[in-house]
Amino acid sequence: KKINSLLPAEKPKTGRLNRSHYVIINGILWILRTGAPWRDLPERFGPWQTVYSRFYRWTKQGIWQPILEVLQQEADAKHKINWKLHMVDSTIIRVHQHAAGARKIGPDGELRTADTLALGRSKGGFTTKVHLKVDGNGKPLGHVLTSGQDHDAPIFEQLMQQGKVKRQGRGRPKLNPKAIAGDKGYAAKHIRDYVRSRHIKDVIPTKSNQQPRANFDSKLYKKRNHVERSFNLFKHARRLATRYDKLPEIFSAFWLIASIIMWI
Repeated sequence: KKINSLLPAEKPKTGRLNRSHYVIINGILWILRTGAPWRDLPERFGPWQTVYSRFYRWTKQGIWQPILEVLQQEADAKHKINWKLHMVDSTIIRVHQHAAGARKIGPDGELRTADTLALGRSKGGFTTKVHLKVDGNGKPLGHVLTSGQDHDAPIFEQLMQQGKVKRQGRGRPKLNPKAIAGDKGYAAKHIRDYVRSRHIKDVIPTKSNQQPRANFDSKLYKKRNHVERSFNLFKHARRLATRYDKLPEIFSAFWLIASIIMWI
């Protein structure tokens, strides 16, 4: 009910009435939770083709990100977003064999490579890496998909641009926290320069081959486990714990839907 007004109208301009959004959303959530093939969708949700086509159409229209942004805006208005500390981290998702084999040429004629499909090889085999940014309460602010072997540091700036929250009324959207926490994978000079230039406190430890920092806030760093807890919550959904989708935009849509559920 909370997101119904943010979805496309149930009644089309012409033709018969669409199946209720309530039923469709519950069907999508069943797929998200179980990780089952669309064809195995229980009959109580209606024809699986209807649920899948509605999900695919909404994903193509890009409706999930605006819904997430509205919920974050409402939460910020109620002071439920922790801007004192944000955290970043990544996790590697094993790719199922069914996720391979996407067409090399996209619908717009673009060439699809392993990088554009966010598919790669790492110690875990065929994998996708999900980079996540959360607030101080562990609520998701945004994510980025890359190939499984990609390092965290080059994605940091792109990840920091996620989670821009529009203010209700006047004022510029809010983006930067007072402090950012990350593990040693983010201990790079360009990252420290980036956060310093934006007056963000750096809560990133140094590597063994770097000079120790006297001003490192180890007490604040202990709160970084909120991002680990967030990943655990995401992976309760089997559609996220394993990647079954060939296209990254479809897999990303499921991460957005799970983020929406966490904010409701």
